[in-house]
Amino acid sequence: MNVHSFAESGADLELVGIQKRFPGFTAVERMDLLIPAGSFFALLGPSGCGKTTTLRLVAGLEEPTTGSIKIGGRDVTALGPHKRPVNTVFQSYALFPHMTVVENVAFGLRRRGIADPLGKAHAALQLVELDNLAARKPVQLSGGQQQRVALARAIVNRPALLLLDEPLGALDLKLRRQMQQELKQIQQEVGLTFLHVTHDQEEAMTMADTVAVMNKGRIEQQGAPEELYDLPRTVFVASFLGQSNLFEVEVVGTTDQAITTSHENGTRITVPRARSVRESGSITVGVRPEKLRLHSEAPVADAAVNVVGPGRVTDVSFIGVSTQYTVEVPGAGEVQVFAQNVEVGPSVQLGDEVWLSWQVSHTFGLADDRLETGALTADLSTRTIAAQSKISG
Repeated sequence: MNVHSFAESGADLELVGIQKRFPGFTAVERMDLLIPAGSFFALLGPSGCGKTTTLRLVAGLEEPTTGSIKIGGRDVTALGPHKRPVNTVFQSYALFPHMTVVENVAFGLRRRGIADPLGKAHAALQLVELDNLAARKPVQLSGGQQQRVALARAIVNRPALLLLDEPLGALDLKLRRQMQQELKQIQQEVGLTFLHVTHDQEEAMTMADTVAVMNKGRIEQQGAPEELYDLPRTVFVASFLGQSNLFEVEVVGTTDQAITTSHENGTRITVPRARSVRESGSITVGVRPEKLRLHSEAPVADAAVNVVGPGRVTDVSFIGVSTQYTVEVPGAGEVQVFAQNVEVGPSVQLGDEVWLSWQVSHTFGLADDRLETGALTADLSTRTIAAQSKISG
């Protein structure tokens, strides 16, 4: 099979009923996935969720227990890694230290007897803006430059599909952000299909056209980054992709447009019907911390606004672009508020009594019960707060 016959541009990737079992556990449950040609697709999830196993299955480094893998409409399930129109960029750049930059990039072309390997290698280096360093050895480059060389080495082969396995994990924060933008630009220029595996929420949302959030071997939800963030469908997605305030409530009334719920402390919370997966019984509703506003007095009643409180401010954390408040609300627990720092100093002080409000249109209703995954939610929220503090600081 001639790999280059359909590798001059991006190809779509299709996984049909893919499952991967190891002794004692299943890494990937039956997965059906279609990634359109030329798209930048991210698999996002915590360690152990199955995302790297999925990438290894696509690369041919693992064999599926059941199911098939198609690239550009061709079944490659039985093909070895080197016979697939696929290249992988790993977190460890794996450059040959004794070779120059251009020789590293040309290495794969030479092995396969491709014409003009050095000319093609220089063209790939120009794409990643490193041709001026073509004669250097990898040890003479920074981490970010080595990453670009690894990317050029993968792109020069013109794969139909480029796999990125946590490619920016070894870079510092500032360089990682720069490389996120550059990778997205390069993907748009070369038109290849990118499948990016990461545990970094910001990275996935910054770079990808489509994000699939994985949990326990399954894709819980996929869509455009804005869609997943604005309208998560499960507790896991709401908690892993950013941070959410979640409330366990009982549905007490519905109309064509809205669902009215009641919290155990008597608070009424309204959620638009179109933004809730469930419409009866006990449900979990949520709102993102940056959607909340703080009030020193109870707000005037408004059908378009949800109000929770009063509560007491138990923590105030300045994290650069915003200040994070923790408000303890009787019966509802801790509620997080992210307030943009548009004025000097915090708007309320530690120990203040406050009310919280947000637009009903920002509320969402989830498919599952928070109680079933409470420990997971708490753990994810803690890690998300730490990550956001690091990003903003």
